[in-house]
Amino acid sequence: MFDTSAIKTARDRHWVAPLVILALVALPWSIQIFDARDATFLFAWGLVNTNPPMVTPLPDFLLVYTQGLPKYILAWPLSVLAYAGTLTSAVSGVIFDREDPRVTGGLLLIMAVAQLRLAWGFSFQPYRTAWPIASACCLLIAWWFYWPRVRTRERGYSLDDSAE
Repeated sequence: MFDTSAIKTARDRHWVAPLVILALVALPWSIQIFDARDATFLFAWGLVNTNPPMVTPLPDFLLVYTQGLPKYILAWPLSVLAYAGTLTSAVSGVIFDREDPRVTGGLLLIMAVAQLRLAWGFSFQPYRTAWPIASACCLLIAWWFYWPRVRTRERGYSLDDSAE
């Protein structure tokens, strides 16, 4: 008899990174606090303002509200594109069993830098503080899930090869 429990366990572990990356959709990527009274939560899908309470989807923001806005705002859609590439790479790595961790990790780093740029731009405005939550999360995900795989690949073997 052939025991498939080890194969199932290994396969289930491969889904952890894509699920953690998917969870970034639910987290605010950046929080901007104005005058310590109200805040704006920036998500991958849009903005949530606290005063007045309102939600602005990303497509509306890009197509309606972007005229005359500073250039650093463009870091937001850039990070969303990097996020889509990251998620696609991670999921295709599980489904097709072919993923280059340098690509997925690199896209996470691009996303982290873009969100840091966005928060930095907001922080230079008077009475405004920005917290780049996604930058820290992306760096942590890249370090935890992808850096060990990149390092072992450089040595000529992968983590998957050691299980055989």
